[in-house]
Amino acid sequence: MITIRHAASLGTAHDGGQVLRCHFAFADYADPTHGHEGRLRAVNACTLPAGAAYRIGPEAAVDIVTWVADGTLATDMAGFEPDALGTGGLHLASTGSGCAQMAWRAGGQGASFIQFWFLADTQGMVPAQEMRPALPELEDGGFRILASGFPEDDPEEGESVDDGAPVTLTSRARLLHAALPAGEGAAYGTAPGRVLYLLVVSGAVRIGTQGLHAGDAAAISELTDITVTADEAAVVLLADVAA
Repeated sequence: MITIRHAASLGTAHDGGQVLRCHFAFADYADPTHGHEGRLRAVNACTLPAGAAYRIGPEAAVDIVTWVADGTLATDMAGFEPDALGTGGLHLASTGSGCAQMAWRAGGQGASFIQFWFLADTQGMVPAQEMRPALPELEDGGFRILASGFPEDDPEEGESVDDGAPVTLTSRARLLHAALPAGEGAAYGTAPGRVLYLLVVSGAVRIGTQGLHAGDAAAISELTDITVTADEAAVVLLADVAA
């Protein structure tokens, strides 16, 4: 089953001093029909003006994956060294047993980012932080794994993060990225008992006969194989979580 969530139907939340566009109930945005999608707790989009920061905390037992859609973003997670990311960069805040505060601050040209919140499968873990710069697009235009809680997705011993290793989730989940030229497609297969959540960052795509445009999303259940086809050049993010 494929359920389309159009961008115009998303909620608005006020949190951490900023305004978020939310796919699920979050902060002061209440939505009894969209509480979560399986173990995917939240998908939020935020645009920050130059120098502005989004601050949250305390948080626990959730993996917060931040993907920079545009601009530069400085990260500040309590107990860890700050760092900076450019467009396409990725930050993982694995809150484990508890993290007092996290913040993301825009650079001089502002920044737009998308956050995926995955519920942790293991409780009481030590908090952790990981970062990745923007990775080169795959030559075949397929899905690249950005974050994973599956050991089989880790690189072989001896490889480094420069090889494109995903950040490590405490949830048995994946976050994937694909940049599709117009007319091209990307296929993905998952296991029974999983749900997929596809977000169109830019462009326009189709799943079967259903079309989606920038900002739209699709919740996909009871299907193990999908193909996303670009009607125009597109960037998409795909979450794969337990139902």
